[in-house]
Amino acid sequence: MRTFRLDLGPRSYPIHIGRGLIDRADLIAPQPAGRVAVVTNEKVAPFYLDRVLRGLAHLAPVPVVLPDGERHKTLAGLDPIFTTLLRERCDRDTMLVALGGGVVGDMTGFAAACYQRGVPFVQIPTTLLAQVDSSVGGKTGVNHPLGKNMIGAFHQPCSVVIDTATLGTLPDKELSAGLAEVIKYGLIRDAAFFDWLEDNVDRLLARDDEALAETIERSCRHKALVVAEDERETGARALLNLGHTFGHAIETGVGYGGWLHGEAVAAGMMMAADLSHRIGWISERDVSRIAGLLRRARLPVAPPPIDPERFLELMAVDKKVRHGRMRLVLLKAIGQAVITDDVPPDALRQTLTQVIS
Repeated sequence: MRTFRLDLGPRSYPIHIGRGLIDRADLIAPQPAGRVAVVTNEKVAPFYLDRVLRGLAHLAPVPVVLPDGERHKTLAGLDPIFTTLLRERCDRDTMLVALGGGVVGDMTGFAAACYQRGVPFVQIPTTLLAQVDSSVGGKTGVNHPLGKNMIGAFHQPCSVVIDTATLGTLPDKELSAGLAEVIKYGLIRDAAFFDWLEDNVDRLLARDDEALAETIERSCRHKALVVAEDERETGARALLNLGHTFGHAIETGVGYGGWLHGEAVAAGMMMAADLSHRIGWISERDVSRIAGLLRRARLPVAPPPIDPERFLELMAVDKKVRHGRMRLVLLKAIGQAVITDDVPPDALRQTLTQVIS
């Protein structure tokens, strides 16, 4: 097992990575808790819910099984969690356990932030995307028809327990979606990691245990360092959103669930790379390398056919917009990202016009 801590002072917590950790009640609930509610969805439950409930049997755990899919990540979608907690008379000593992918983690974390004004929760991410990104850092929330993740709260988990064996039941398409967030770390802050991914992407697609563990740990360490520096995204943490302003526009434009989040981020990173090249920051060779790695990871490199003017409207509904100015994360080089609100409008329109298929 690999373990390290995300350093946030009194809100610090461990991140555990290894095989079989889903059965480790001592990691999931290391502190005494009044009650435990395990939140999962109908896709994950048949594989892992009974195992987690058995491990936590001494805490009389309460299961909550949500419908699967991004389209259920709404305020109304939280109601089964709150209803169960109230029906079971769960108090402020209750701990929530998020067992699933990014949607389950985001919803459970937001419910934990809201229930009786805040209860603890633990992340057990079962998808690669959740393991390398969304389970770490305390961003929680739900979508709105007008914008993705626009309703939420910062609420850090007590711990993150990553069982790499759960990737054995992950569909190939979702494994690739998780690789988009992995590639992001190489692009924004670690050129050597990007090189390593070029050499090892086939091992990752083949679910090589050693390669996956290495990838998850390196990704989580990057995320932990950035979050420790800027927990509430007032500065450097926004760099983690490379491709996300474009990607969120794609997800909203096609309807939540039409594209997987990682697929949208991959196309969004490609658009960010194209724009970075248009304003003279990265070379054509860099753009080709990025496209090549995304393709090898079986990810899209072009967005769906959304009208460019509509795309701009969707991009304007973004948490990085400040004082009416759109801020984008772009690349100065592979391994060096920057946040800018000074992109020439003509260059952005050219990217939207030329890249959208």
